[in-house]
Amino acid sequence: MIFNLDFDHGRTALQFVRATGMANQGRIVQGGTGKDMKGHLRRLLAAGAMAGLMGLVLAACGSTSSSTKPILIGASLSLSGDFSADGQAFQRGYELWASYVNSHGGIMGRQVKLDILSDASSPTQVVTNYQKLITLDHVDLVFGPFSTLLTVPASKIVNRYHFAFVEGAGGAPAAFASGLKNIFDVSLPVADYMVPFANWIKSLPASQRPKTAAYPTSNDPFTEPVIEKARQILEAAGVQTVYKQVFPAEVTDYTSIAGDVANTHADIVLLGSVDVPTVSAFIQAFAQQHYNPKALVAAAGPDQGSSFVSAVGASNTGGVMVPSGWSGLYNTASSKAMVARYIAKYGGTAAGVSADVAEGYSVGQVVEQAINATKSLSNAKIIKYLHSGVTLSSVQGAVQFDSKGENGKAAGFIFQWQGSNYSQVLPTNDPSSVKILFPKPNWGS
Repeated sequence: MIFNLDFDHGRTALQFVRATGMANQGRIVQGGTGKDMKGHLRRLLAAGAMAGLMGLVLAACGSTSSSTKPILIGASLSLSGDFSADGQAFQRGYELWASYVNSHGGIMGRQVKLDILSDASSPTQVVTNYQKLITLDHVDLVFGPFSTLLTVPASKIVNRYHFAFVEGAGGAPAAFASGLKNIFDVSLPVADYMVPFANWIKSLPASQRPKTAAYPTSNDPFTEPVIEKARQILEAAGVQTVYKQVFPAEVTDYTSIAGDVANTHADIVLLGSVDVPTVSAFIQAFAQQHYNPKALVAAAGPDQGSSFVSAVGASNTGGVMVPSGWSGLYNTASSKAMVARYIAKYGGTAAGVSADVAEGYSVGQVVEQAINATKSLSNAKIIKYLHSGVTLSSVQGAVQFDSKGENGKAAGFIFQWQGSNYSQVLPTNDPSSVKILFPKPNWGS
């Protein structure tokens, strides 16, 4: 700040003092000599100039710190409890994305900082966590939890604060039943998970098509829609339902349920599982009773790579199938690059990378694109942008949200364990798919 004032005339200086209100500070009064007046004014204006300069410096510093402070993103994940394997894989996906973004300059020149709380797989705790993240931690944005069971209550509390809620593992119909406009699932809609398998069974010649099917499923908003849509397709294709039972989600001993399924001698089993322990328990019970269905497809669990193999034993993985929207062998440049970074950090093989990692990573990618497009962290602007029909990209493929927030561009795949290989088998016309093992090998093979 530069003052160019003429102090040759005391009257002019006095007029300036009066005009700026500095005469009331008691330092300058009428009646002083011109020389005195000059001295007083010089000291006063020097002090004022310094104060003004300091104010500008502080303001500039404040502005700089505001524009460069990290973008704080909160999430609640199941780092313990029933969904811990999935929650920990999701955490890796979120962290892998944040690390990559930060190593490339951040978003809008700002680094990303994650604030992740553990909900212990509890629908009650997940609500508490998001309320804390928004009201106490003052996060800029939030990412979703694992499972529809936790996404449903979490989305409601997040919506109360008008935050965008982008998630990758809450795609069951229940997540969209409330008609909230802030929820967006980047992954394949849950109800479509087993459609490729059901359609493949339907396409088989009548002589090869299974005659009977069993449908045990957990009482979970994720599993029931998966099983129900597949059952309808198979029944329409002439496959008789010989067992259909919903068991409580809190069941820990599946021996009797698995025994009832085995007693039906169903040709194929579609298991509504939510985790590795559930699938492991059924496989062990089936093996003990020497029940070998021609096909076993589980809603979740076999996609957990080494965690699944360790739980069921390498000799019992053969032929087990699982639906997914992604695998570590997904043949796109962005997916392969992410897998390479994952292996460099955590070790393992491409086939052993959990689909949860890609789902979490995709959440970050979609939010990043929305921020860059809107040039803002405004949740309202991000919500509007994601509802605009724009097509975005992720390691899982294209993402385009419909009016409900479901990804209408997501593709569905079926994967199968073939020996030690986790291979894509459906759709059959995809160049990355290999031939299905059908019937599946016997347990222990």
